[in-house]
Amino acid sequence: MDKPAQPRDRTWIAQRLVSDAPDMLQMWQTIWRRKWSILTLMLIIMLATALATYAITPTYRASTTLLIEKKTANVVSIEQVYGAEGTGNEYLETQFALLKSRALAERVVRTLDLTNHPEFDPRQQEESLIGIGGLLSSLNSAQAVPAPQPEDLEGAAAGPSETQIFDAVTLDFMGRISIEPVGKSQLVKVQVDMADAELATRAANALANGFIEAQLEASMNMSILATTWMNSRMGELRTKLKEAEDRLQAFREKENLVDIGGVASVSAAELSATSDRMIDARRQRAEAQSQYRQVQSMRSGGWQKLATIPAVLGHPLIQQFKADEARARAKVDELSKRYGARHPALEAARSDLSAASASLRGQVEQIVAGIERNYQLAVANENSLRASVESNKAQIQKISRKEFEVRELMREVEANRILYETFVTRLKETTATADLESANARVVDPAVLPSAPIRPMKGLIVGLSGILALVSSVGITLLLQILNNTFKSTQDVENKLNLPVLGILPLIKNRQRSQIAHLFTSDEDKSFSESIRTIRTALVLSGMNGPHRILVVTSSLPGEGKSTVAANLAYAFGQMERVLLIDADLRRPTLAKNFKFPVGTPGLANLIAGTAKTDDCIKSIEGIDMICAGAVPPNPLELLSSERFAKLIDHLKSRYDRVIIDSPPIQAVSDATILATHADAQIYVIKSEATPIPLAQKGVGQLLQTNSPVTGVVLNQVDVKKAQKHGYHYGGYYDYYGYTKPQKAEPQAAQGSQA
Repeated sequence: MDKPAQPRDRTWIAQRLVSDAPDMLQMWQTIWRRKWSILTLMLIIMLATALATYAITPTYRASTTLLIEKKTANVVSIEQVYGAEGTGNEYLETQFALLKSRALAERVVRTLDLTNHPEFDPRQQEESLIGIGGLLSSLNSAQAVPAPQPEDLEGAAAGPSETQIFDAVTLDFMGRISIEPVGKSQLVKVQVDMADAELATRAANALANGFIEAQLEASMNMSILATTWMNSRMGELRTKLKEAEDRLQAFREKENLVDIGGVASVSAAELSATSDRMIDARRQRAEAQSQYRQVQSMRSGGWQKLATIPAVLGHPLIQQFKADEARARAKVDELSKRYGARHPALEAARSDLSAASASLRGQVEQIVAGIERNYQLAVANENSLRASVESNKAQIQKISRKEFEVRELMREVEANRILYETFVTRLKETTATADLESANARVVDPAVLPSAPIRPMKGLIVGLSGILALVSSVGITLLLQILNNTFKSTQDVENKLNLPVLGILPLIKNRQRSQIAHLFTSDEDKSFSESIRTIRTALVLSGMNGPHRILVVTSSLPGEGKSTVAANLAYAFGQMERVLLIDADLRRPTLAKNFKFPVGTPGLANLIAGTAKTDDCIKSIEGIDMICAGAVPPNPLELLSSERFAKLIDHLKSRYDRVIIDSPPIQAVSDATILATHADAQIYVIKSEATPIPLAQKGVGQLLQTNSPVTGVVLNQVDVKKAQKHGYHYGGYYDYYGYTKPQKAEPQAAQGSQA
C-alpha cells in the first residue's frame, strides 16, 4: 500500500473529508431501487386518507352580515331600564354577546324546529346507534362483539325528556355560532356551521332576524312595563283579579296544595318508576324462583347433585374448588400406582383430597343457601312494590279530583288577568308603539347557500398525507439501509476487513444441504461449479511461493455455509491432487450426515483418542478421502489441543497433497483458533447480507492476533440478480457464461446478477 500523506497535507485532508462525507450517490441508489415500494406506500396512504376524508361529514358555513348602529333613545326611562347605553368597543362587545346569547339561540331552535332535525335530534341519533347495534348483534357469532340487551334498548327507547332534548340542541347550536367583526367598521358577520348547507343558511338568517326582533321586543316590553307602572288607576280590575287569586290561594291552603301539576307529575313519575321496578322485581323473583326450584329438586341427591346446578357450577369459587379437588384426586391416583395403601405420601394425598372435597361441599352449601335467600328477598321485594303501586294509584286519583277544582279557579283568574292586560294595552297603545323604530341593527347581506364546505379540506389533507408518506418512506428506507450492517458486496468485504475476496458463491434455492455438498461433482449448476473453480484458482495462485498443504475453512457463526465450501472445494482440488477432507467440528459435525456415513463410523475424535486406526477412519467418496468427526467427545477443545492431534496432522500432511479442515465457527467456540495454528492457509466464509460486519471483524481480528494465515474471504449465498438490482456488481469474481447457461435448464437454481 502507498504511504498516506501527512495530516498537514491539504490534499490528504480534503480526501478524508470527502471519504467521511455521506455517500449521496449511494443514498440516491438506495431510494431509487426502492422507488416502487415508496410510491406504493405513498399511494396507499393517500388513498386511505382520501377515503377517510370523504367519509367525514362535510361542514358548511353560512354567513349573514349585520350593521349595528348606535341610536338615541326616544324614551329615556325605558333605555335606562334596558341598559343599552354604551360607547365604542364596549357597546359592540355587548351586541356580540347578545348575538351569542342563549335566549337568541333558543328562539332560532324553536323557529327552525331543530329539535326534530336529524343533525341535532339525539333521539334520531340513538336510533342510528340502535341500528348499528342490531348489525353488530347479527355479526356476534363471528366476532366477540356484545349485542345490545333488551333492557338497554328499552332504556334507549324511553330517551331523554323534551326539556333535556331542547337544552342539548340549544347548547349544540350555540357551539356552531361564530361572530366575526369586519375590520374596524360597525359591520359584523354572523356565521353558522352545519352539515346541512341549506339549514345553515336558514339558521344564519334566522339568527340575524331574531336578533333584530329581540331588540324590538325588548323595547316593547320595557314600554309595557313602564306603562303598567304608571297606570295605578286600574284598581278595580286589579282588585277583581286579586279576589280571584285569593280564592285560588285559599283553596290551595285549605287542601295543603303547593303545585298541583308538579305533585301530579311527581306522583305519576313515581308510579311509573315503581311499576318499572315492580316489573324488574317480578323478573328477578322469576329467576330466583327458577334457581330455587332447581335446588329443591336436587336437594335429595346430596351436595354432589347440588353442585351440578348451573348457578352453582358456574360460580368461580366452585370452579376453583373443583379444580383443587381434581388435582388432589389426580395426585392420589398417581401415588396409588407408585406406593402402597399405607404409604405416608399416599395418606397425605388422600387427606388433601378429603380436605378439597370438604371445602367444595362447604362452598356448594353456601351458594345453595345464598340462592334460597335471594329467592325469599325477591318475593318480599315484589310484594312490597305491588303495595306501593296500589298506594300511588289511590293518591293520584285523589290529586286528580283536587286538580279539577284548582283548574276551575285558575280559569277565573286567567280571565280576569286577560281583561286587565287588554285594557292596559289599549290605553297605552300609542306609548307602546312609540319605540318600534328603536332596533339598532339591520341586515346588510343575507346568507346565501354555501357552494363548498369549509372542512374537511380534502385536497390539502390528501396532499399533505402524500408528502408526509413520501418523506417517511424515504426516511424509513434510508434507516433500514443504515441498520442493515452486513456485507452486501465484495467492496464491503475488502474495505471493512482489508482481506482479498477469493470468490463468491451464488445462492442455491430449493436444495438440501446434502445436495449442495455434492453440487460440484454433479455439475448441475454451472455457475456454482465455476465459482468453486475460481476460488480454487485463487488459492493455488496465492500459494505459488509455498503450497497451502493444510487449508482450514471457518466462519463467524453456524449456518454461513463453511461446510459446503469445504466439501465442494475438496472436490475441486481432488480433480488435480490427492485431497483429504476432515470434519473438525466435533460439536456439530455435518460431514457424516451430508455424505450418509453409517452410524458409528469412527472419525477424528476416535483417531485423537487412539480408539481407531487411520485407515479405518478414512472413507473415499467420489475420488476424495474424508474423515468425519466420529463420536462426539465431551472435551473437543482438549483433543484438538493435544500432541496427538499435531502428530496426526503431520502424518496426514505426508500422505496427501492437500488437507482441507472444516473448522467450527470462530465466534461459537475456541476450536477454530487452535486449528488455525496448524494451517498453511485459512479461508473465512461470510454469508451475504446476513453476517454482521462487527462480528466478522472481531472473528478475523482473533485469528490475526494468533498469527493465523488468513488467506482470503469467500462471500457465500449471494443472490446475484437481486444484488445487481441494488447496484452491486461482481466483475472479476463471477463467470458470465457459467451463470447464464443453466437458467433455462434449471429454473430452480439460484438467481443472481451477471458479473
